[in-house]
Amino acid sequence: MAPLPLVITLPHCSAVVPPETAANLALSPVEVEQSVDLGSAEVFGSLEALAVLPARVSRLVADLNRRPDDFGPKGVVAHTDYAGRAVFAPGRRPDRAAKAALVERWWRPWHQELARALAMPEAMVLLDGHSLDGVGPAQAPDPGARRAEVVLGNRGGAGGEPAGQRPVTCPPELLRRLGRALEEQGLGVAYNRPYSGGYIIRRYGPRLLERGGAAIQVELNKNFFAGPGYSRVRPARARELSLRLGRALRRVFGPG
Repeated sequence: MAPLPLVITLPHCSAVVPPETAANLALSPVEVEQSVDLGSAEVFGSLEALAVLPARVSRLVADLNRRPDDFGPKGVVAHTDYAGRAVFAPGRRPDRAAKAALVERWWRPWHQELARALAMPEAMVLLDGHSLDGVGPAQAPDPGARRAEVVLGNRGGAGGEPAGQRPVTCPPELLRRLGRALEEQGLGVAYNRPYSGGYIIRRYGPRLLERGGAAIQVELNKNFFAGPGYSRVRPARARELSLRLGRALRRVFGPG
């Protein structure tokens, strides 16, 4: 079966920390793993796509879904994780030059690879794959709220339409068509809530739109496939979700 005209990015799927960075961390390996988008590699990685681009290192080393020149506390090299813990040991936080070096070592080659994948004439849709907690944590935009099984983001409003002056990265009607296909697979869908999309779809969406394509952020609810405490992936449940997601994608983006 021919692959779908998709390029899939998995910017937060890795827990790998190179030794030179690991020596500076305040976090334990278990705490580093808690910054991984659990299950994203298992669910998205087997989909029929032109290319799947997983992160090579943890988002705590260099966050691929941030601007390369954002050196602030929550930028491309974050000072704290999503639990509010300091990432680096006292006196070990990288300065601006060291952050820039991490960008050159890890961020830039990955984005160059992504640009090459999207340059393929048949590549029409970028899917940026993530996972999220079933209930919004304290520091999230929706603390305490129960979340849908799939959140589709195009940087628009709750129906996919433009939010104020911010342009969308996928036409609203196409986003809703994908949402309906997912609902036909028995999955609850929300649009742009709590997350509407980050740097990756914002950067690459406009050029895809110019040639009739789209960029969509897809967030999967960990409750569907994760064990208690989000400590592990349940393989059978991850495969089931991957099959449902694949059928929905083929219905919308497949031939005919």
